[in-house]
Amino acid sequence: MTAPDTLEAWLAYCERLHPKSIDMSLDRVRAVRDRMGLGFDCAVIIVGGTNGKGSTCAMLEAIAMQAGYRVGVYTSPHLVHFEERCRVQGQSVSAEALLPHFAAVEAARAGQTLTYFEFTTLAILRLLAQSGLDLAVLEIGLGGRLDAVNVIDPDCAVLTSIDLDHMEYLGPDRESIGREKAHIMRTGRPAIVGDPMPPRSVLAHGEAIGADMWLVGRDFRHSGDRQQWNWAGRAQRYNGLAYPALRGANQLVNASGVLAALEALRTRLPVPAQAVRNGLALIDLPGRFQVVPGQPTLVLDVAHNPQSVATLAVNLDQMGFFPRTHAVFGAMRDKDLRPMLARMAPLIDAWHFCDLDTPRALPAAEMVRLWDEVQGQSRISRVVAVAQHPGPAPALEAALASADPADRIVVFGSFYTVGGVLKAGLPRRGGAHTG
Repeated sequence: MTAPDTLEAWLAYCERLHPKSIDMSLDRVRAVRDRMGLGFDCAVIIVGGTNGKGSTCAMLEAIAMQAGYRVGVYTSPHLVHFEERCRVQGQSVSAEALLPHFAAVEAARAGQTLTYFEFTTLAILRLLAQSGLDLAVLEIGLGGRLDAVNVIDPDCAVLTSIDLDHMEYLGPDRESIGREKAHIMRTGRPAIVGDPMPPRSVLAHGEAIGADMWLVGRDFRHSGDRQQWNWAGRAQRYNGLAYPALRGANQLVNASGVLAALEALRTRLPVPAQAVRNGLALIDLPGRFQVVPGQPTLVLDVAHNPQSVATLAVNLDQMGFFPRTHAVFGAMRDKDLRPMLARMAPLIDAWHFCDLDTPRALPAAEMVRLWDEVQGQSRISRVVAVAQHPGPAPALEAALASADPADRIVVFGSFYTVGGVLKAGLPRRGGAHTG
């Protein structure tokens, strides 16, 4: 076979290598890792959980960079371009920089089948391992125990909130899902549990393997008012912190876990207080309750499961008054969509359901039928407009056409939904509006 010579060609090649898009096993990935001699010389933090992983990675990155460290980050999925999955010093790597690492995985694969995620993960990990980093921050894609990222041993593990998602792979309840996610912990190494009410299975696994567990309320805690917040860990304390630049009440929980991780690694990567303050103020992460200036107000959020949608609803409630709220919504068919629609129902005056460019997505026509069922079981008596569209971009155009300047449009349901809007480029709207 002639080796692909572009990133697009490599990605297309990776999609054809394995009959399944997800194959929950690490034996194949470990074998290729070993043949590649893949390992990290720098500090490594692995971030797992259900929601808040991307925000946590971005906060760790921003603070560590403000402290003067060279930082690399691997996150998934991406919104628009594949290269977004890998950042070095805050910048997405170029497609050209990735090519030799794809070739290295192919050379080491020796006929071993790898999924798209496994192949691309190994390529990005190799790039990061060779980038002269002080800190690598790696986000778990799905679960933890059998996720490809888990072939790397972290110096610190961070578990964000744990809730119901990917149940066909991880199990039917929080205990089962927590058990899978807890396997990113390592014996004798710090494990930051950011969920205020973690499943018992998480605590049991950490104790069984002898991880250095950091628990909310016992090892670290935060408090605050409308203007500022405070944080205290085992030995460090920060008072009068400004709220993170990322919007939403949930970001304080994420930030608290981030500060615990940095304290746990303080002997290896000391971080001054000013770096914490500057880093939290400078975080920029598209699609996480992102309010885009203009009229009408536009909110982009990748919320795609009941817990994250509930958080989105709370954040929308706190924005202030808008005469009408229009929703652009597309989602995967394997998500628990009924509670998502039911939670947002009191806030939404017009739904624009859209198809997404992936076989996993629920078609817009089926979403309309599902919404009709949810609405029929609710107590909403007002008239709610409903439309369906072939994609996120035309759905947003239709929402803009029907919205008044004082209204609000929220785009959510999937990375594909928000990415579909961003890929097309945000349309021109009226004058600046802060939301």
